[in-house]
Amino acid sequence: MRQKKESLKSIVYHETLDGIIKGEYKANQILNEQELVEKFGFSKSPVREALIALCNEGVLRNIPRYGYEVVRLTSRDVNEMMSYRCILEGGILRDNYEKFTPEQIDELSRLDDLCNMTTNDVWVHWEHNTNFHLYLVSCGNNIYVIQQLRKTLDVLKRAYAQYYWDRWDTQTKVDDMRYHHNIIECIKRKDIEGVLENLRLDLKDFTNF
Repeated sequence: MRQKKESLKSIVYHETLDGIIKGEYKANQILNEQELVEKFGFSKSPVREALIALCNEGVLRNIPRYGYEVVRLTSRDVNEMMSYRCILEGGILRDNYEKFTPEQIDELSRLDDLCNMTTNDVWVHWEHNTNFHLYLVSCGNNIYVIQQLRKTLDVLKRAYAQYYWDRWDTQTKVDDMRYHHNIIECIKRKDIEGVLENLRLDLKDFTNF
């Protein structure tokens, strides 16, 4: 019974989060528990637990006797997360930049090629960028660093959705990955200062929207 309850909670959690990311639920919108109970056809318990979990992660804000507000990520939130990423990614690269193998550099180039492909899907674009950065830090073989970067990227995904979801079309040209090639070339030359500067510029691009 407990496993079934957890499964129902997981369904509500993931579908609600997906709805926020894809614009079904807008920033500052109020989600009503009873409406979600009716939508999913579940009892109140797994729905409430899923909403509380989203509150604990900062996705929603509980407003007593009113509902659950979708939290809007501010430019300050984004800037602080990007500063954190610069420290996290830059630190692991500084410690490990000389350890990249030719095979790893080739894989980074392949991921960069995917980043530069034209796509009419905002989330394909996002996933390519995510995969590039996760692979970049994997050179340090530090599982904790990879986990923390992934968590930060999951939050930033909501910020990306706030800006791009209603603006993206087949004509959209986004150059927020233009420094990837420079990062790779600096790694090849073992130029750590060049790596860090291009990483800084790459992450700064995210804050410019």
